[in-house]
Amino acid sequence: MPVAAGQDGRVSESSLPGGFVNVSVRVGDTVRRRPAARAEFVHQLLGLLERVGWDGAPRFLGIDDQGREVLSFVDGHVAWEPVQPVEVDSDESLMRVAELVREFHDLMAATNLAGDGEVVCHNDLSPKNTVYRDLGAGLRPVAFIDWDLASPGRRIHDIAHVCWQYVGLGPGIVDVGGAARRVRLVRDTYGLIDRRELVDVILWWQDRCWRGIATAAAAGDPAMVRLREAGVVREVQAAHAWVEQHRVELASGLGR
Repeated sequence: MPVAAGQDGRVSESSLPGGFVNVSVRVGDTVRRRPAARAEFVHQLLGLLERVGWDGAPRFLGIDDQGREVLSFVDGHVAWEPVQPVEVDSDESLMRVAELVREFHDLMAATNLAGDGEVVCHNDLSPKNTVYRDLGAGLRPVAFIDWDLASPGRRIHDIAHVCWQYVGLGPGIVDVGGAARRVRLVRDTYGLIDRRELVDVILWWQDRCWRGIATAAAAGDPAMVRLREAGVVREVQAAHAWVEQHRVELASGLGR
């Protein structure tokens, strides 16, 4: 599905902020970026989501004459900066994230793309990969972007990642009880059945994340080197230590 540059052969490009791993540029109402390693799977996934009419992801539009994948531009606020409007961190936005994930998972269950997994997981859900828009009640999540790591998995994998990233589990939290309440809010809004595993899977994600970055950086992967040099390995290790330290409080806040 080739996509032409334009009638005059030229395009006006502007860089999109926030990308550590893959640089993206905006061209009109499209986003252009280098295809990831599992691009074919991601393109099939985005095509399926388009066919079922789910608006929580960009559309795959083809490949341009520079070999870049072309995605539809999802207008709104992407929460990639450390300081965000209060609505981004509200309970209402957190609940809407959980609802969007549930919608996506339910659409993926028992599909060929899910294979032997429960669903297809996004595997990198965070405010930095979320588009927020004001639909009349303040900024609320409307879509997820950066689907490069999507793969078959378990529902709890994405929910644990949501709890880690959107609740911000780590040393910056001073109210452990409040964090446990928000983790429970995610779980209950989604309707997660696998409750007792949730804290363990959060720890699994954090351990997997820092080790994956460190290993790939040691092997010379430029993107992972940039993440390591930006202090991401240390940040994730500190988050893992914090969750381990407060494991009992977080788990008790989830109830049975």
